[in-house]
Amino acid sequence: MYGKFILAMLILAVTLPASAQVVPSAHEGQVPLVIGIGYSNFYTDWNGRLSGATLWADWNFNKGPSYLKGFGIEVEARDLNYFRSSSTPKNLRQDTLEAGVIYTWRHYRNIHPYGKFIAGLGSIDFQRMSPTYSHDTRTVWAPGGGVEYRAWHNVWVRGDYEYQFWTHFFNYHALNPNGVTIGASYDFGHIHTH
Repeated sequence: MYGKFILAMLILAVTLPASAQVVPSAHEGQVPLVIGIGYSNFYTDWNGRLSGATLWADWNFNKGPSYLKGFGIEVEARDLNYFRSSSTPKNLRQDTLEAGVIYTWRHYRNIHPYGKFIAGLGSIDFQRMSPTYSHDTRTVWAPGGGVEYRAWHNVWVRGDYEYQFWTHFFNYHALNPNGVTIGASYDFGHIHTH
């Protein structure tokens, strides 16, 4: 069910910005897409901290109607499995795949603050709670935000904070991992001038 929902959101994101226009003396790139990779460090809300890699892709609606400017869809995948703190169990691992809405404030040329709300699936491996229970998968909701800084032409550096809600974990409360991601992205929709 969640896979179909995410697929429908991606198809909608691809079809909405399709429109004909005359190219002015300055034009945007052909694809309003940003692809990035980063290093994440999260407090696990289990016992200690984990680090790992994060990949993200943003599809921006800047070529659509004016009321959509600044809005986009973000898809994010994170694997937290490395650089454990001393108190973190050796087999603890948290993976997430999420998608949702991002709003980027583009008032300044080289610095863009943003906020996002994404949701998806989270997978966790942990110390065995019973002979057959050492893995679980849950729905994850995550508000977050950060800032992007243009480092060079189409390359942006990003600092991101995210607070996750893993719903009904162990049937009595939410698990709330949270942390930061530092990374870089390439903007395929960068404005070029003639």
